[in-house]
Amino acid sequence: MKLLVVTCLKECVGDISKIFKEANINVFSTSEIIGQKQGKGTNFLEDWFASGDEKVESMMIFTFTPSANAKKGMELIKIYNETHDEKFPVRTFIMPVEKFL
Repeated sequence: MKLLVVTCLKECVGDISKIFKEANINVFSTSEIIGQKQGKGTNFLEDWFASGDEKVESMMIFTFTPSANAKKGMELIKIYNETHDEKFPVRTFIMPVEKFL
């Protein structure tokens, strides 16, 4: 079991939903977030959102899913990023789930 987390612009949620369907991920949750960045940094985590003091209306999408589905979802998001707007790429990460009830 994995936790797949995706952040993207609100406009991309429909595309991510299609990607999830293709990755056999049929249940997921969404949450509105505001991405902010103050100043410039060299750390990847500091570059998660746009540069400058702007605020970006974004979404966080997450799902608990089998490892194969999470891996397929990440592969499809990589392809999506290669063919879409580079200024605000879709970000994603996978975390292991050690225990659950």
